[in-house]
Amino acid sequence: MTTIAKPIISQDLLEALQPKVAVEKQVIVHCCFPATASSDMLIRIWPSTFLVDESLGHKSTLIHHENISLFPYWTEVPPMKDYWFTLIFSGLPKECTSFDLKEVIPQEGGFWIKDIKRNGTDVYKVKIE
Repeated sequence: MTTIAKPIISQDLLEALQPKVAVEKQVIVHCCFPATASSDMLIRIWPSTFLVDESLGHKSTLIHHENISLFPYWTEVPPMKDYWFTLIFSGLPKECTSFDLKEVIPQEGGFWIKDIKRNGTDVYKVKIE
């Protein structure tokens, strides 16, 4: 019986052959705008909406929105039904343990949801009030 020796490959060569994959971190926030009796309710999101970790001085930027209009356009909300939309932000730092969802706008009515606890999936559900 012949034993075949396993070839020895240098660690440098192995590392050079590994694909260089950059992991893109994103944070997904599913938002619920609670039902109202009003038949003429309009909502929108501003591009100046961020995830903010004050303790680290970090802001994650809005990179995509689903089921809601971006300023200056409006989305009509049906009466008597919760309305859901999704916001996708750039990643949070690894050290982040909680953050705020903050819409920074030059008028009244911007929302601010404080102290959202970080989880392992970076997918969240919040209620806009």
